Amino acid sequence: MSDVNHSDPQVIVFTGLPGTGKSTLSERLSRATGVPVFAADWLLGSLKPHGVLYDLDQETYLALHDGLMETLVVRQLRLGQSAITDCVLDEGTSQRWAGIAAGYGARLRVVECTCSDVELHRSRVEGRVRGIPGWHEIDWAHVERMRAELPPFTLERLVTDAVDPLETNMDKIYDYLSR
Repeated sequence: MSDVNHSDPQVIVFTGLPGTGKSTLSERLSRATGVPVFAADWLLGSLKPHGVLYDLDQETYLALHDGLMETLVVRQLRLGQSAITDCVLDEGTSQRWAGIAAGYGARLRVVECTCSDVELHRSRVEGRVRGIPGWHEIDWAHVERMRAELPPFTLERLVTDAVDPLETNMDKIYDYLSR
C-alpha cells in the first residue's frame, strides 16, 4: 500500500461520472491511509437547505463547487498534509489545482473513474441510495446529460473501470500513488 499519509503531500482527485466508483474508491483510500476525503455532494447537500443553491446559473454553480473543494484542499496543503477529493472536475480546474499543489510542494494525482459496461453503469446509478442529507439522488438521465456536457479528460491520470473488481482498482491506485 502507498504511504500517502506520511510521504510528500498529494492531492488525490477522484473524478468521473456518477455511478463509476468515485465515492467507493476515495472512501476506501481514506480509510486505509487516514487522509481525509472531501466529497462535493456532501458539501453542496449541506448548503441546499439554506437556499444557497437556488437560481444559480451553471457557471456560478460550478465556481461554487470548485471553490469549496479547492478551499479544503488548500487547508490540508497548508498543514503539510494530503487531501482526497470526490468530485467532478474539468481539465482547467485540474490544471489550476496542480499549480496550487506544486506551490505547496505537493503533487496532483487524478484518478478518473469509468464504467465501460453501460448496462452495469445504469444499474449502479438506478440501484443506489446514497442518503446524503439535503442532496438529491442521481438518475440515469442526469448521468447522460453529464456525459454529453463533459469533455473527455486527457491530462495524465489513472483510469479505473467499475467493471473490474474493487481490489483490482485499489491495487492500481496504490501503485499509481507510489510512483
